[in-house]
Amino acid sequence: MLTAAFDYELPERAIARIPAEPRDSARLLVDRGDHVEHRTVRDLPGLLGPGDVVVLNDTRVLPARVRFRRASGGAGELLLLHEAGDGWWEALVRPSARLPPGTDVEVSEVLSLEFGEDLGEGRRLIRPSSPLPLLAALDRHGELPLPPYLGARSMDDPERYQTVFSDRPASAAAPTAGLHFTHRTLADIVAAGATCVRIELVVGLGTFRPIVVDEVDDHVMHAERYRVSAEAWGRILDAERVVAVGTTSVRALESAARTGELEGSTELFIRRGFDWQVVDVLLTNFHLPRSSLLVMIDAFIGDRWRTLYEEALADGYRFLSFGDAMLLDRRPPFVAGSSSGRASR
Repeated sequence: MLTAAFDYELPERAIARIPAEPRDSARLLVDRGDHVEHRTVRDLPGLLGPGDVVVLNDTRVLPARVRFRRASGGAGELLLLHEAGDGWWEALVRPSARLPPGTDVEVSEVLSLEFGEDLGEGRRLIRPSSPLPLLAALDRHGELPLPPYLGARSMDDPERYQTVFSDRPASAAAPTAGLHFTHRTLADIVAAGATCVRIELVVGLGTFRPIVVDEVDDHVMHAERYRVSAEAWGRILDAERVVAVGTTSVRALESAARTGELEGSTELFIRRGFDWQVVDVLLTNFHLPRSSLLVMIDAFIGDRWRTLYEEALADGYRFLSFGDAMLLDRRPPFVAGSSSGRASR
């Protein structure tokens, strides 16, 4: 399938530069198949009930962007993506070509960087070292890796780019659908009879790298680490409906179902014709044109996504990381008692 099939016009005015306040005041487009309802995320608990399991990705964004000076005095920048073992990290680096393997850079008295193998596409192996725990050093000298289209006001409160249920700092970007939730929203979901479980997918290039090839099938997904506890998986297996919050939760769940492994690395690329095994309902933001995330939405509901996006744009919904959301039932919709693949999970 051509990547051009996932293009659409995204006006600058539709891109959310600052988040909605409060978080759950973000708008929620609910797809009913033959019509849509315009709600807010605050209404979500009323759309859920007993038998629903809501899956949250509780990864926390690492202050993973580090700026430095090269020996020549020139500026450099890197974005830590994920741990690669033995103290090494995979990172995006610029200018990568001017930092040959073996180069050492001192960021400060508590953080230095060794540059290793060139992995291609701007990716490098980096070994940070510090007399402090690495997270403490990054808290001093790293920055949250906000998407470039977000406005300066986004940084008034760095916690606004973290979910209220975030846990282990590891990701290079936020699981943005989860940004809409407040503690009150979560409590009301439970009060409605639904269950919330937490899983982890460490957000990296696999989520935010754009599709740059002409054919969707030629796109290469980069690996991301995921982890699902046995307790959470048991609740998911027993659910009548699995409601995934965000595409990262989807990728973790469907990867676990396919591999039979509750923890590991996934390069799963979900596209049209995908054999869904776990997720029945998806709460997700509005995504960039030609992105793998939009390709996943197409696999979930078919080309109806275009109608929904057109309606959202016409009605003033806000797009991308700090934008609004939509609630989607998988097509064909899950019917209790039908052969949905749930028993094989």
